[in-house]
Amino acid sequence: MMEPTWLQFIWYLLFMVLLIGYSILDGFDLGVGVLSLFNRNRHERRLYMNAVAPVWDGNEVWLLTAGGALFAAFPAVYATVFSGFYLALMLVLVGLIARAVSLEFRGKINSTTWQTVWDRLFGIGSLLPAFLFGVAVGNLLRGIPLDEAGEFAGSFFGLLNPFSLLVGLLSVVMFVTHGALYLAGKSPDKLRLRMLENATKAWALWVLIWLAANLYGLFEAPHLFANAMSSPWLWMIFLVMMGSLLFLPIAIRSQKPVQALIVSSIAIGATIAQAATALYPRLVFARNAPELSLTVMNASSSERTLMTMLMIALIGMPLVIGYTIFIYRVFKGPVVLDEHSY
Repeated sequence: MMEPTWLQFIWYLLFMVLLIGYSILDGFDLGVGVLSLFNRNRHERRLYMNAVAPVWDGNEVWLLTAGGALFAAFPAVYATVFSGFYLALMLVLVGLIARAVSLEFRGKINSTTWQTVWDRLFGIGSLLPAFLFGVAVGNLLRGIPLDEAGEFAGSFFGLLNPFSLLVGLLSVVMFVTHGALYLAGKSPDKLRLRMLENATKAWALWVLIWLAANLYGLFEAPHLFANAMSSPWLWMIFLVMMGSLLFLPIAIRSQKPVQALIVSSIAIGATIAQAATALYPRLVFARNAPELSLTVMNASSSERTLMTMLMIALIGMPLVIGYTIFIYRVFKGPVVLDEHSY
């Protein structure tokens, strides 16, 4: 098999870093939205919204950057995934739009019915992306049918297979755990303790579903485990993930939300890194014929394009990271509701 060039490897790594950044940052936004669906207290639902309102749009920059990186570095993968998952991605877009609009419109009219409608849209608009992103990843890990031109040769309902739905559930509980910990650090004492309890319950589901997905994957996606014994990086990432998952309930019980949020972030990052390492060098596994898979070698742009984009990334990424750090420093601390709040 042809080996990837250093540019192809760097861009695979950068794309995964962007996905991890998005999952960690917008992950707690989505988790907060899902949690709002189970809260009937209007005041607390308003607090939920205002906890994420200053940062959600900046967090989504990571998703837009990841999409742009995929388009520039691996255009064949971009074309296959966005056309094959078209309906699912449209539902994701609807969810993200609903979440954004609900934040802006909720406080425009002082009406219980009006505010309740936008509260529910905020929750649904968070649940849809959280679940469907996981389903999409599950399909990429399991493999999708491709034709000889590298185009999707399946159907929408074929994407709704048990393994991918299980990964979708894993994505939801992972983000709910993350979101509960973020809210615990932004809430008054009574709600803070409740969020820590919710985080513990969601963590237990996270572990159970992760174990189920891995056991099921041994039979449904054996290619992911084919090189496990000979990959030291995969085992290192696995140990980091297990260590962070096992330490997370200890951090939660210590009632230190910031520390627990950092541990949760490490666990999310390691989970995605584990999947990416197991799939490498493939980006889209062809379930019907593995030789048709889209890899970092056969799906990348030219060397000149990759080099040009790398120079742009070296300028742009520090700006994104710097902006993110600045925003979180400005809006750190518990949420205080006033007449200017959403």
